[in-house]
Amino acid sequence: MPEPLLPGVKPDRLRRLLRRLVDIYSPTGKEEEILDYLYSYLRRHGLPVVRQPVDDHRYNLVVAPPETDIRLALIGHVDTVAAYDLEDYGFGQDGDRVTGLGTADMKGGCAAMVEAYRSVWEAGYSRIPAALALVVGEEWDGDGAQRLVKEFHFPWAIVGEPTDLVPCLGHFGYLEVGISTSGKRMHASLADRGANPIQAMLHLLLTVLEYLEGRRPDVIYNIRELTSAQAGFAVPERCDTWLDLHLPPTAPVGDIMLELEEVILRRQEEDTVSGATLRFTTVHSGYQLPEKGFLVQVLRDVFSRHSLLWAPQVFRSHSDANLIWAAGVKPIILGCGRLEEAHTPDESVSFGQVCRAASIYFDVLRSLCLDHETFG
Repeated sequence: MPEPLLPGVKPDRLRRLLRRLVDIYSPTGKEEEILDYLYSYLRRHGLPVVRQPVDDHRYNLVVAPPETDIRLALIGHVDTVAAYDLEDYGFGQDGDRVTGLGTADMKGGCAAMVEAYRSVWEAGYSRIPAALALVVGEEWDGDGAQRLVKEFHFPWAIVGEPTDLVPCLGHFGYLEVGISTSGKRMHASLADRGANPIQAMLHLLLTVLEYLEGRRPDVIYNIRELTSAQAGFAVPERCDTWLDLHLPPTAPVGDIMLELEEVILRRQEEDTVSGATLRFTTVHSGYQLPEKGFLVQVLRDVFSRHSLLWAPQVFRSHSDANLIWAAGVKPIILGCGRLEEAHTPDESVSFGQVCRAASIYFDVLRSLCLDHETFG
């Protein structure tokens, strides 16, 4: 029996949508199938969705009522990290827990946003002063978000990253750091006659980590990758390391970059490392929004109606919100699921929390519809 079309989100159809999204494999760069499904879904239910090209094969989906002043965007990314097991990544449910790749990051959030927008639309609000944007590429370089803000303009955004339904007005910055060491390839039995790039890298990494722990203890670092040239029974000619550095919102990004360069230079001058290079491939500044403004007040009122504690936090990872902030938008991070469960083999989310997220988004959108002239 179909659910009645009453104002508010519909849990059963939200579950069906979430199941379909999780069952579609959509790692970064291969989002075409999930985009095609969502485009048909939104069109079938009468929403004014458009495709925004990102590259030759991929696009964002944007729902924005024509001739309406868009003051807010609900933004979610449809891509995921690669599956740990291609034979077992799909939707599962055990009681309230929904399992599967992307359930927390962030297909649960995307499904909640789609359901909320559809529900407001069906409630008769055809001129919603808000957009729904489903973007690609967040797990890699954010090319979808970058394309979105080049064409569409809105002062506020809610980004549905997993925050356990805690509003995040602040956001960490991010540095992606590449370090390389080089030497001369030679037979393994002659390793004592020249510098080994792997050994040099290990010494250099210890120095970098000592600097971070001593001078910048508030920086979260991750040694993401350590690889060398395929050498066989030989000394390799190259070693590469990639570091993720997550910086508190007010951390001096420029100072930290210069200090890291000085660490490398000092080691080279001491002749303990030769042929070392440092590069910053991604630089995203953090931010901290004040607890004021129309959207903040709307969210506070919605939280009060839902009997939720209003206790804003800082989002510790990097996300599309960094890029959106750089474009002059004020993003608030708010979504279902926990960051601790993202990118893990046993990723899951509470379905009850997915429903709660959809209800919060619904109430925010309805508030804008009822009184959008006061939005600032």
